[in-house]
Amino acid sequence: MLLKVQNTQTQLTGTVKITGSKSETNRLLLLQALFKGITIKNLSNSDDGKLMQKALLSDSETIDIHHAGTAMRFLTAYFAIQKGRKTILTGSSRMQERPIGILVDALRSLGAEITYQKNEGYPPLSIQGTTLVKSEVTLKANVSSQYISALMLIGATLPEGLTIVLEGKITSVPYINMTLQLLHQLGIEASFKDQSIKISPTQLDDFKKTITVESDWSSASYYYSIVAMMHKSDDNNPTQITISSYKQDSLQGDAVLAEIYTKLGVISRFDGHQLNLQLDTSKKLPEVLELDLSNSPDIAQTIAVSCFGLGIACDLTGLHTLKIKETDRLEALKAEITKLGGTIEVTDKALHLKKRNTPIKENCTIATYHDHRMAMAFAPLGLCVPICIEDAGVVSKSYPDFWEDLKTFGFKQEIIG
Repeated sequence: MLLKVQNTQTQLTGTVKITGSKSETNRLLLLQALFKGITIKNLSNSDDGKLMQKALLSDSETIDIHHAGTAMRFLTAYFAIQKGRKTILTGSSRMQERPIGILVDALRSLGAEITYQKNEGYPPLSIQGTTLVKSEVTLKANVSSQYISALMLIGATLPEGLTIVLEGKITSVPYINMTLQLLHQLGIEASFKDQSIKISPTQLDDFKKTITVESDWSSASYYYSIVAMMHKSDDNNPTQITISSYKQDSLQGDAVLAEIYTKLGVISRFDGHQLNLQLDTSKKLPEVLELDLSNSPDIAQTIAVSCFGLGIACDLTGLHTLKIKETDRLEALKAEITKLGGTIEVTDKALHLKKRNTPIKENCTIATYHDHRMAMAFAPLGLCVPICIEDAGVVSKSYPDFWEDLKTFGFKQEIIG
């Protein structure tokens, strides 16, 4: 579906409710499968969340998780401990290009029986469930936090628990802490100190617990971008968007959005679980926005597009994990921002956008590369120029209601192909 998006309004107000965090949902669904008696409220309605649920409920030998990277990592660990069960874990063609060897090696060192069906180090995997008898594993600390979280989630089920020793500089710490805090909420003893994560063995057969998933901060990023791009609005017509439901003491690393976007003139105020985003039209924008996003790389696309729309430069570092996402997000950003008239350079772990001195090209078609975040990150540019989003339905991976919710704020949408 090719979708033309445009919004010529000078004032935006409205309220939307965003469903639960995909990251929290997938962690809790796996824990619910391991420890009966857990009830989860406000589950994510994303494709990834639905695929995770379906996979955990299936008794089929072949499990296809399509584009769901988190599910691939978490389910690799889950099926490795399902004693006596054989599972073929596969995914889309892109998923079969995304490396998983680090996690497989770690699980094998604990006693898992996993083989590759096609290419060494990549899905699909053949997993023969067994009891993991060892209790300590060592990983490089700069790997995807999903590898580490996958091990943490099964740690309490192992006979002697699990110790994970991390070597080198640790990245994506908030996602590790999210997993840790969810374990704590379930009464599982776990600690993360220096370079070591320790999970105690736990029996929760008779455990009863209800957990409500906080709404997704990554999805909130697009509303921060929309408010920031309203700097063109009249001082007498303030913009305010309300999104819910969020927590000031969020477990999600992307909650750093609130701090980052103050630099782009967006004020965040909490009213209970409602988050009010207001434009500060008196805010002087920086010449260059410099950020290390190693702890929150998923918001890099949104921030880069915000800066491009506002005409300011940005230097974003700590982005090494973006090359193995749904697409190579750095190269994808370079291609699409260049198409719109921007000047951008990328390395394997950084992005450098130059100040824009010319108008944004109108009616460009943005390729999304099967990546939900490409579609949603570029949509706010409809406030600046008419823009076309290719394969707009890809947003269902994390935020199926995105296009409908945008209509709340006057974004006109036309299907043109």
